[in-house]
Amino acid sequence: MKARTLTSLLAVTLVAALSLAVAGISSAKQAVGPTATAAPAQSAFKVALITDIGGLDDRSFNFLANKGLQDAKRKLGVQGRVFISRSNADYVPNLTRAVRDGYNLIIGVGFLMADAVGTVAKAFPKSKFAIIDNDAVNLKGKPSNVRGLLFKEQEAGYLAGYLAGLAAKNVPNSNGVIAAVGGLKIPPVDRFIAGYYVGAKKAYPRVKVEHSYSQDFVDQAKCKELALNQIANGAGVVFQVAGQCGLGVLSAAKERKVFGIGVDADQGYLGPHVLTSATKKVDVAVYNTIAVAKGTGARFRTNFNAIFTTKNNGVGYGAISKRAQPSWSKAVASIRAQIVSGKIKVTAQSPPASK
Repeated sequence: MKARTLTSLLAVTLVAALSLAVAGISSAKQAVGPTATAAPAQSAFKVALITDIGGLDDRSFNFLANKGLQDAKRKLGVQGRVFISRSNADYVPNLTRAVRDGYNLIIGVGFLMADAVGTVAKAFPKSKFAIIDNDAVNLKGKPSNVRGLLFKEQEAGYLAGYLAGLAAKNVPNSNGVIAAVGGLKIPPVDRFIAGYYVGAKKAYPRVKVEHSYSQDFVDQAKCKELALNQIANGAGVVFQVAGQCGLGVLSAAKERKVFGIGVDADQGYLGPHVLTSATKKVDVAVYNTIAVAKGTGARFRTNFNAIFTTKNNGVGYGAISKRAQPSWSKAVASIRAQIVSGKIKVTAQSPPASK
């Protein structure tokens, strides 16, 4: 009898315990509510940057494009990868791989990539592309999914040329001669040199301006040889518009104790022999494009060109050498203000033939 009573008592106790446990689970579910199921993680926005043949060591064009990507990774939380192009033959494979790897935005760096970006963008109309130094509206195949990033290099060249003209006019033994070394003869390079011509003439109408092309963006020895020849012919200022190759121009300037002018990035860090740099803020253009693409998603505007100018701080000039005369800084700042206001319009696209 006692055993039967004890068994009954244990059964009642067990049922009560189970009831409390079930009630506790039910209460917990009600307390947690619909947030109990974890929200799916949002996938990161992925950006691919395809370099041109100049490479990341150019300390100017490709270097700045990569800086813009790295800034976006740090500030915007995007994922990014750089695809290095060793030759023109790498452009289409690199662009295609970026599409197939699922990148949300693919950026082609440079004028030389026009046909490759046009071809791949046309083949993958659901992908979003941007291209630097090319008119997106007139690419091969007329793809509608590309944004162009264009610069008024002639304005930056004008500002650098104005300073070069002041140097030619005022520096003893300058001979009144300045020069420029371009890489390939392509529109962005020509616009820099064209602006350099007219800016120098603004500062010193009697200045003689020479220019030549290395047909290369990598080999520093080629550009150095051209610059040394220009200096031997009387140039007191040499302007490099040749990427990594152009570092040889600045080396020649240092060696021969004349002024050099950098390009794209502020290359004044190389020393006081760098009078200034004609700056082209590729890093800002890349960063801003990534920010807009990430923020707008499917609404990212393509078949459109974003234009970077002196007025919107997309081009300009870098630090001025401590060897420059103090009045030059004020003078070139005034010229910049006149470009911004529209009083000076720099329309030159190609330099005159060098004599």
